[in-house]
Amino acid sequence: MKEIVEYTDYRKYIQDYYDERKRTSAFSWHMFAQKAGFSSDVYLKYVCEGKKNLSVGSAGSVASAMGLVGFEQTYFVLMVSYAHAKDDKAKRAAFEERCALANAHKIRVLGNDEFDYFKSWKNPVLRELAPHMPGAKPLEMARACEPTISAAEVTETLNLLTKLQLLKKDKNGNYSQTDKAITMGPVDAVPVAARDLQRQMGEFAIKAIDLPLSERSMSGFVLGLTERSYGRIQKEIADFYRRVVAIATEEDETERVYRLNMQLFPMSKRLETKKEVKI
Repeated sequence: MKEIVEYTDYRKYIQDYYDERKRTSAFSWHMFAQKAGFSSDVYLKYVCEGKKNLSVGSAGSVASAMGLVGFEQTYFVLMVSYAHAKDDKAKRAAFEERCALANAHKIRVLGNDEFDYFKSWKNPVLRELAPHMPGAKPLEMARACEPTISAAEVTETLNLLTKLQLLKKDKNGNYSQTDKAITMGPVDAVPVAARDLQRQMGEFAIKAIDLPLSERSMSGFVLGLTERSYGRIQKEIADFYRRVVAIATEEDETERVYRLNMQLFPMSKRLETKKEVKI
């Protein structure tokens, strides 16, 4: 099996453990359930299939049944806490605790770097801004941001971006991007951080309404859609984003950093559609 820190889904970890034991012995779901203290022989099987959830209270017993102790047992419990957290705040807390635990044991958690990048608007803004301000001090970059931030925040952000290898610093102290564009990866923790980033950017968008029309572009529609048309529009939006990124990366120069927001979300409950009656 892989190391436990390479997992983000506790169900997958349990399934892999079971498959490994089954491959090398006469292990069964009945034996597994008994060892973990469950009366139902198939409870853990249903957990792996997503039909049942493992509670945080019983996670420790399952971890013990799998032979996990110390750091690994605590890490498994935190995976369960993360999976069943009721909101993004609780998810962030469980994920960050998981990362802190792994870091204390000199182990890198899959998704930790990506999580750090997407959780603050300063990271993408300074990733775009810094390469186009050669020779600028942190205070100058701070004053160029909207809203203005502190020089200390700029320094902290630039250190993170270089650590994540999203920016590189030359011998003269100037920055350049390692890639023209970046996208959100498949790691399950990233969307939690990205939702925070989207909230931050949404708040900035509200404030931007007061800017002159020459400096901002905002419009919207209220549409009645079917699932089919919704899917087609999603595809059009994805194609549009690809074209926008292509335009933005055509030129090496930057005169100003912009944020492009686009939202498509429901404003009513799902309606029952009338089905055709064949006679």
